[in-house]
Amino acid sequence: MHSLRIVFAGTPEFSVPCLEACRISGAQIVAVYTQPDRPAGRGRKLTPSPIKEAALAAGMAVEQPETLKTVKAREKLAAYRPDLIVVVAYGLILSRKVLAIPRLGCWNVHASLLPRWRGAAPIQRAILAGDAESGVDLMQMEAGLDTGPVLLERRTPISCDDTGGTLHDRLSLLGADVLIEGLGCVLAGEALSAQPQSEAGVMYAHKLEKAEARLDFIRPALALEHQVRAFDPWPVAEGDIAGENLRIWAARAIEQNHHAAPGSVIATQRDGIDIACGEGVLRVTALQRAGGKRISAADYLNARPELRRTR
Repeated sequence: MHSLRIVFAGTPEFSVPCLEACRISGAQIVAVYTQPDRPAGRGRKLTPSPIKEAALAAGMAVEQPETLKTVKAREKLAAYRPDLIVVVAYGLILSRKVLAIPRLGCWNVHASLLPRWRGAAPIQRAILAGDAESGVDLMQMEAGLDTGPVLLERRTPISCDDTGGTLHDRLSLLGADVLIEGLGCVLAGEALSAQPQSEAGVMYAHKLEKAEARLDFIRPALALEHQVRAFDPWPVAEGDIAGENLRIWAARAIEQNHHAAPGSVIATQRDGIDIACGEGVLRVTALQRAGGKRISAADYLNARPELRRTR
């Protein structure tokens, strides 16, 4: 097959291994599309996306349109004459007119096992729901939201220690693996089999909201553990412990019967602070005070020795 011309579209850190996969595949990356620079940090300084930084470091052409809905933007994209557009967490919706530009259409690397967790936050939603497994799908894009047929898939178990951050990093690398396999097939002239998604089991992974991170101790301890893990590293779970609002970085559910009011501290030890829940106990092991840094439960108890007397 002749050289495969690719336009890559992505924005966050999750996309970077996939960009590298395209680069080493033997295909030609003719342009990289990413979101415009956004204000970030305390100074709100305009900051390039991780994909822009990676693309510029590799000497690739970078485009940052605010939208792809205008005729001018589509003409600019079409001028690159892409055979394929690879989309990985780009952040802009691709219309039918954009999807029709490349002769091989558009591929998307999506961080879930479709049709479960279509949408913006599939990694965190899988942990929140207590899913035992996640993965990445290489999907042929169509106009619907993550509704296209699946070309290739990689699976990975979700362990009891996985957080939003650890699962994100693992799926990012799996995404690169599945993409390089797909590109290898196309470059070798092999056809990929597109499997339509099931109509059953569709779930939508709505965008995360900061308010969701608030822990309600009336809920079961296991649900709160999922919350803590899913929202690490953002937006980080929050809850009240003995009258102080804290960020909760790590916690695990303990099966234990009790008659204490939800939210009350029922025991403390070096490895955790036990909080009564509507069902079971949540043992908090790492937390953060306002204006402070992440600390262990033992360090927190050193600062609040009155809690050590709790039993």
